[in-house]
This record gives sequence, structure tokens and C-alpha cells, in this order.
Amino acid sequence: QVELVESGGGLVQPGGSLRLSCTASERTFSTYNWAWFRQAPGKDREFVAAVRQSDPNRYYLDSVKGRFTISRANTLNTVDLQMNSLRPEDTAIYYCAANLNRPITSALRQKTAYAYWGQGTQVTVSS
Repeated sequence: QVELVESGGGLVQPGGSLRLSCTASERTFSTYNWAWFRQAPGKDREFVAAVRQSDPNRYYLDSVKGRFTISRANTLNTVDLQMNSLRPEDTAIYYCAANLNRPITSALRQKTAYAYWGQGTQVTVSS
């Protein structure tokens, strides 16, 4: 069973930055497809960002474009989410997700496109 472990969450002031990382227990994740989702209290889990195998594009929630960057780290079984210019509305639990099968473009923002999930890491943006 593949395990995903997130790290890097915490408390930050508005306008600040955080970098989240997600590491998979299996090194064969070099060929996997990755995404980040988030869930704020009382709200549904929503798509934040995704990167697919053999795809130079990155996909983002409109409200985080220009502020967040998803990237594969040097270790092939890790994906990062760099979050800049954070806002109070970014406060949520952030979840890493992954899948072996490459989701089609129309599906990569859906939770159902990902088989593996981390436990989540809390991000709080507050002064």
C-alpha cells in the first residue's frame, strides 16, 4: 500500500509564504501524477494544483494562479507546493494526492482521479 506524507504546514501571516512537500513511500512514483487539494472548515475539498506525467503544463485553481507553484522535487517521489502571497481564505487542510494512471485534462481537477491520499497538513493564514 502506497503512503503519502505531507509536511510544511503551519501558521503564517497574510502575505507570507509556505512550502508544502509530499513524499510517497514508493520510489516508482517518478511516473505518477500528482495533485494538491484543500478543505476549509464546513466546505468541500477543492482542487488546488496538479502536475501530470509527461505534461509540461501545470494546472491551478483560478484563485491561486500566480501565487502557488506545484513542482516535482529532485527526489522523484516528492512533489512540492510553493505558496506565496498567502491570504486568510487560503486557510485549510491541504492534501496531497497521486495516481498511477494519467488523468485526462477534464478529470484532473476531480478527487476521483486520484487513488492515493495523504493525511493532510494544516495551513493557517492569520495575523
